[in-house]
Amino acid sequence: MGFCILIITISLPKQAKFRYEFEKGTVWLHKDLVSPYSYAIKKTSAEIEKDQADILKSVLPVYRNNTVTAEEQVAAFASDLDIKWKSSGEDVELKPVYLSTGQRILGTLYARGISTPNRKYQRRGTYYNFLLLTNNVERHLNTVEIFTPEAAGKYISGQLQLLPAIKNKAWLADVMNDHIEPNYLYDEHVSERLEADAISNISVARGMVQKGELIVSSGTIITPEIFKKLESLREAYEEDARIAGNRQVLVVGQFLLVSLCITMLIVFLFLFRKDIYADNRLMSLILIVVTGMLVTLSLAMRMKIPSVYYIPYCVVPIIIRILFDTRLALNIHTLVILIAGFYVPNSFEFTYLQITSGMVALYSIKSLVKREQFLISAFLILCNYFVGFVGISFIRNGSLADIEWINFTPFVFSVLLSLLAYPLIYAFERLFGIISDLTLIELTNTNSRILRDLSYKAPGTFQHSLQVANLAEAAIFKIGGNALLVRAGAMYHDIGKMENPQFFIENQNKGTNPHDNLSYEQSAQLIIQHVHKGIELARRSHIPEIVIDFIRTHHGNTRVDYFYQSFLKNFPEKLVDENIFRYPGPIPFSKETAVLMLADSVEAASRSIKEPSVQSISDLVDRIIDYKLEQDQLNDSNITLKDIETIKLIFKTMLMGIYHVRIDYAAVK
Repeated sequence: MGFCILIITISLPKQAKFRYEFEKGTVWLHKDLVSPYSYAIKKTSAEIEKDQADILKSVLPVYRNNTVTAEEQVAAFASDLDIKWKSSGEDVELKPVYLSTGQRILGTLYARGISTPNRKYQRRGTYYNFLLLTNNVERHLNTVEIFTPEAAGKYISGQLQLLPAIKNKAWLADVMNDHIEPNYLYDEHVSERLEADAISNISVARGMVQKGELIVSSGTIITPEIFKKLESLREAYEEDARIAGNRQVLVVGQFLLVSLCITMLIVFLFLFRKDIYADNRLMSLILIVVTGMLVTLSLAMRMKIPSVYYIPYCVVPIIIRILFDTRLALNIHTLVILIAGFYVPNSFEFTYLQITSGMVALYSIKSLVKREQFLISAFLILCNYFVGFVGISFIRNGSLADIEWINFTPFVFSVLLSLLAYPLIYAFERLFGIISDLTLIELTNTNSRILRDLSYKAPGTFQHSLQVANLAEAAIFKIGGNALLVRAGAMYHDIGKMENPQFFIENQNKGTNPHDNLSYEQSAQLIIQHVHKGIELARRSHIPEIVIDFIRTHHGNTRVDYFYQSFLKNFPEKLVDENIFRYPGPIPFSKETAVLMLADSVEAASRSIKEPSVQSISDLVDRIIDYKLEQDQLNDSNITLKDIETIKLIFKTMLMGIYHVRIDYAAVK
């Protein structure tokens, strides 16, 4: 416990907490707030982004005029024309005309400038202004005034069409197009430096609040303007406390808060779950889950993630609910959120959203019988977040149009991450030897290897186990308990009979009985051994110990009365060692194991009723259960007399249904 508190305290952000909670559009319920010192009113992220966009529009991109390009390309054109002239088919005397025409047009193109448009700046419009540097001389231009390579090609064709002296226009145009190359080149380095300088000069403040100035008076609606002042004061306060505050005092405060919450958890376990409190293994698991979530939150805040809502807080209640129970899960989730609320922004909003989402998570998996409930639970958690998000947005903005839907993205991500609870549950089960409802669901699958073998080798026992499971599950559901655990225990309680199935009456065909060739002591020991064999088989098959407890206790330390009474009747003169005819125990030590014992005995005895009737079934159930009470088999289980009466009624009703017994309502009247 102390180590857990220490780890959480060390990991938590070391900053003071602003004492006031406030929301835009709500009433200021505190006393008049006067500024304790002068501070700047910070711009919102949206305002800063708008300022940046505006300033970037005023920063012109920089291009450099590469004068060498024009000289090189005009010279190259002359050389190329000379080489290709023979293929033109024109008279040699016309060559000077072609040469001078090409040089003149290319000269005009390079004089106006050729450049490829930059897509980054085309977002501002088809044409944009830019700065042209020619030998470090600056000139303002617009892209509408210069040529693109495509426009230059069209310009060449247009000019040649106006010259009748040029007969082979297409050929000359092709030669000239080979020598079109941008001479106005975008200078990315200088342009980005100018943009960075402009952005760095943007002010993050939009005014000042002077010391002693009234920020908000009691009962005033928090307008957007007041909200900005309060937000700026909170940031200034926490920054000032971080720099000038006493770190040791802050750590002591955190230690006290964490200690109080963890102590409340321990007290809860001591008062209401002594079984967990007394088990260091289970206590360690709970503290690891709590510590892990709070450390994750602390690391996320240190990393300055965009939103604390990316963290899947609902993982904690889901894990604790599946491994333990709903009441403990809700208690732990509440304590975790209360601690987290001290360190996240808008803590009331945060606490409201997370506690309600945790409650939805718990309610949606109250009775986990299918894996798909995880997906249903995730959907319901997302719906809860959505309703809460919209409600808080309405309070803040007072308008549907002003809701920033992008801010809901972290909630979606958080819900998706909450599905990690499933593999984490499996890991905790393996590490701490705990059994969850998910594992119980798997165990009760009749296609599992052991149950499939039981149905083949001892079909009568398998059918008996199914009926016992139905009886026990219905009873425990009514009186309160783990119905899945009871069903799993019922399905496996008699697996030891697979070794010698023919020695048990439910598996015997009419005719021979192998017990006829054995002494009463041997028969009793063969019957009793099915408990030992069942425990051995279950352990070899890695069945959890909590299920093996049902195998161990389903006969308690009762006698195998049939063979015991037969021995007394046939050998009255002999001394009998009663332990030979008695099961080793122990007796049931929980409500679930007690219900299984009663269901097992009642179901087995009901098979011997030759003519089932309301009276015979009622008498049988009363006799069997009363006998277990007389034999002190239920002394260690936390089952009440009221529970026993309820169990009797359920068993009678179900057995009447199984044996199709009709109640004579006329006789009842």
